[in-house]
Amino acid sequence: MFARVSTYGTGPETISDAPSEDIINRVLEIPGCKGIYYLRGKSAGKDLSITLWDSEDSMSASRETANKIRTETSAAEGTQILAVEEFEVTASSFKD
Repeated sequence: MFARVSTYGTGPETISDAPSEDIINRVLEIPGCKGIYYLRGKSAGKDLSITLWDSEDSMSASRETANKIRTETSAAEGTQILAVEEFEVTASSFKD
């Protein structure tokens, strides 16, 4: 599995603290997307999104579409895209 982590700068002009259902569904419809997390910073100024991908090829193929969604959402919600990084997930575990 692979992950793309996007960092957003937030401020007083930020409209929402989470993406809309429409945005979430657009991301989940991208081939190979396995999930999305949106993390709101405890202190003002920074939020993160993490998207999970079934393969590096899927993540690579999604870059253009993901960039478009990220840019549109950032403009609409009044956030600034600070960084976009890609990772291989080497371990994961969830407790019920």
